[in-house]
Amino acid sequence: MEKSKRPFWKSKRSFGKSRRPFRKSKRSVRKPLPPIKSGERIDYRNIPLLLQFVSEQGRILSRKVTQLTLKQQREITIAIKRARIAALLPFLINEQQDKIREEEALRKKEEALRKKEETLRKKEEALRNRKKKAIKKKVNPKKETPSEKKKVNPKKETPSEKKEGDPENDWPQKKKK
Repeated sequence: MEKSKRPFWKSKRSFGKSRRPFRKSKRSVRKPLPPIKSGERIDYRNIPLLLQFVSEQGRILSRKVTQLTLKQQREITIAIKRARIAALLPFLINEQQDKIREEEALRKKEEALRKKEETLRKKEEALRNRKKKAIKKKVNPKKETPSEKKKVNPKKETPSEKKEGDPENDWPQKKKK
């Protein structure tokens, strides 16, 4: 049978669609064990427990992260604040970051001092050079050589400046006819 004479059969399935609707795969959701056990008491002196709820930057973690109840979260935050006030917990946990920052600050200060010293050395060197030049001029003033004396050109006088009767200015002048 030719294509044109074939009967048009509509497929039962629509083109490009699967039989089952798309479903998200089931993930095994298992709630992690609560960080605070039922018998455990939340107290500001229980530092190992409090450290679980403080981030590396020293911030108290949120309820979404810790998965605590509102009452437990409130008690934890109060206990952490009390421990900080009592100096049992530092306000910043990450001591290594503090050390690194201090070292960087020291390095920057040292670099600034080096630059200042370098500029001072250059200025002192320039002053020494100027003084040496000044001393050389005072000790050995420049002596004029005969060739330098000859180079000095006497000022030429214009005819209006010439005076009659001066022996220097008496040269034969052309007389007008």
